[in-house]
Amino acid sequence: MTDTATLPRLTPAPPPGELIDMPRFPINAKHELTNEVQHENLARATATIRAKRALRASEVPQWEDLRTAAAEIKNKVARHLDSYLIEVEEKLTAAGATVHWARDGAEANQIVIDLVKATGAKEVVKVKSMVTQETDLNEALEKARIAAWETDLAELIVQLGHDRPSHVLVPAIHKNRSQIRDIFLTEMGRYGTPAPKDLSDDPKALTAAARTHLRDKFMRATVGISGSNFIVADTGSLVVVESEGNGRMCLTLPQTLISVVGVEKIVPTFDDLEVFMRLLPRSSTGERMNPYTSMWTGVTPGDGPQNVHVVLVDNGRTKVLADPIGRQTLRCIRCSACMNTCPVYVQVGGHAYGSVYPGPIGICLTPLMRGLDHAIDLSLPYACTLCGACSEVCPVKIDFPDVIVHMRYEAAEHKLHDHRPHLEKTAIGVSGWFFAAGGRFTFMTKLTELVGRLFSGKTHFRKLPWPAKVWTQFKDLPVPAKQVFRSYWKHTGGPDTQRHLGAEPTATTGKDQA
Repeated sequence: MTDTATLPRLTPAPPPGELIDMPRFPINAKHELTNEVQHENLARATATIRAKRALRASEVPQWEDLRTAAAEIKNKVARHLDSYLIEVEEKLTAAGATVHWARDGAEANQIVIDLVKATGAKEVVKVKSMVTQETDLNEALEKARIAAWETDLAELIVQLGHDRPSHVLVPAIHKNRSQIRDIFLTEMGRYGTPAPKDLSDDPKALTAAARTHLRDKFMRATVGISGSNFIVADTGSLVVVESEGNGRMCLTLPQTLISVVGVEKIVPTFDDLEVFMRLLPRSSTGERMNPYTSMWTGVTPGDGPQNVHVVLVDNGRTKVLADPIGRQTLRCIRCSACMNTCPVYVQVGGHAYGSVYPGPIGICLTPLMRGLDHAIDLSLPYACTLCGACSEVCPVKIDFPDVIVHMRYEAAEHKLHDHRPHLEKTAIGVSGWFFAAGGRFTFMTKLTELVGRLFSGKTHFRKLPWPAKVWTQFKDLPVPAKQVFRSYWKHTGGPDTQRHLGAEPTATTGKDQA
């Protein structure tokens, strides 16, 4: 039997926080643009999902009303989050569950580790969960000699491929079928039941291999770990929405179930849940209804897990809540519609964002939650064209352009008050010095004219030395004009410019008016 304390590691194995220490988005994006296979996979997959979503949304006459209702429900939760969290704890406790509170990812991870160790288990099976990716739970468990097996097919592909997720809904969207087959053939046998030696890249064959590989893990696991799409406050019920049935296995077979949930996942009542259950499947997978919706309320004697824990995680969410403009990102239900329609994400993929949340929601939510103390987070608000396509498809009506412009302002303010040297701040200061005096400004105009004449045969500079390299490594720099406006004004007669151009002069003096 495979050593269950050995977990497929990412390559290279990242320490906690490694994503934060990634280079700035433009550098990551430039690297990802060279991956032609990834680009083809993304273009094909996102186009398919976009078309299905548009079709399913068009079938609902009150679609816009549902979006508005969802936004208002989430806004209500945000306004009264403290009260709803107390209600959730009371209802969960009354139903036999144990509630734990975690201020950050490290605290959440330690709570889970302690709970797993208390059972004596050496391995756990996991339902796909964004918040556990956010906290690096798998890596923390492995460090504690506990194997965490991902059971979602796409998450399994990513884990066995020593890779990172690149999409909220379809983590392995950057892989094609032949790549997946190679991963299964090479890696499955190292961590459990191997794939058949004659495995093809047919989706049915790949799915069958994954089922066989996971079956032993499902049957022997005594601890399951999940997230939750929603928590219903008035009953204390948790809801997991999925498409494969692996979630149902993880939520029902183990004796111990640990659910790690962000504090913003609350909806007040089951009536409110109905709104989101109509929006989420159509916005995410383009389905009228997802195949599996699992709901559980605490412990049911003799049925399902008898040891139920819920870890409510902040990890920067209350900081987001304190931002009057940014707090609307807490409405996000992780449907991924924004990234499927984002022209930037479709080109560069999810790995360039340095976060488990790529695309427009990552651009907004990641810097709000983590702060602006790292290069990757400072660069994220600029990874956007402000086209607004994301807001058009968002089921909870997040105004992404508004939040992104707000975050650009915050990033600029952060640089302004940062005592460390920044090239942008230095360049603006030097420009201000030249603009502050007429003589210096005239000198600069003459210098730009000279450059324009010297390079009159070119239209753009594509490779310049530092400091201009900071610009030209990502964009072309236009060659200055051979004549600036001041010279043009002087040589065309100033106020007589219109006559010079062949037009009748505009009457501007008293004599002309007479």
